[in-house]
Amino acid sequence: MGKLRGKRVLVVEDEPIVAMAAEDMIAELGAEVVGSASRLDEAMALASSVDVDFALLDVNLNGERSDAVAGTLRARSIPFAFATGYGEAGVAAAFAAPVLQKPYALRDVERALTQLAEQRA
Repeated sequence: MGKLRGKRVLVVEDEPIVAMAAEDMIAELGAEVVGSASRLDEAMALASSVDVDFALLDVNLNGERSDAVAGTLRARSIPFAFATGYGEAGVAAAFAAPVLQKPYALRDVERALTQLAEQRA
């Protein structure tokens, strides 16, 4: 948990209950959610402007893929993890990123974010 204390996280998730749960887990791990988006346009705006250490991206945002958000984050050298109910098969092969299988638990979020923190170190 020490590696996550004070880290800034962007959460991109279209399901409000899942987003709130993810935000609670991130806070419990000592990190801070500095931006949250449920639509692709919101996510793109935040991904290109917000100061974050890493991001958690839902693959499917109301029927639109979050690949463009991932591309923007990658261009800014911001590590990210995908969250999906489809497993690794649901993630574009171009993005070598951790994948959280939905539904996920605190330990899954901790593992993924710790991996991202290590990439950032």
